[in-house]
Amino acid sequence: MARGIEIRDAHFPGRAPIDAYGNGGFRFADMSHRGSILCLPSGIHGWAVAADEPLTVAALQRVLDEAEQIEVLLVGTGMEIRPLSAEIRAALKQRGVRSDPMSTGAAVRTFNVLLAENRAVAAALVAV
Repeated sequence: MARGIEIRDAHFPGRAPIDAYGNGGFRFADMSHRGSILCLPSGIHGWAVAADEPLTVAALQRVLDEAEQIEVLLVGTGMEIRPLSAEIRAALKQRGVRSDPMSTGAAVRTFNVLLAENRAVAAALVAV
């Protein structure tokens, strides 16, 4: 029986270092993704956030859902460092997650180092 194209949420079911970033996306695990990503214990997920929009607690819900397995969240905020709102910081702190906003490039590099050290790290990376 012929089936049509199946559209699914972008998801890589594993932890992998980020090989490259730029041109509006990321490369990891011999794949590429256009747009922002969340790198979580459950895998790498497509993330519908752009550099020009403010981050919200709702945008980080998947992070909050997996907080028990996350010690530190690196937030790559694009080309410029943007502070996290008090609401976001409080929501993360309430679940025991430390947050560190930085440029996306710095977040990618730091994520790769902490991942190689097998640390409980996650990253929310806005595409640049």
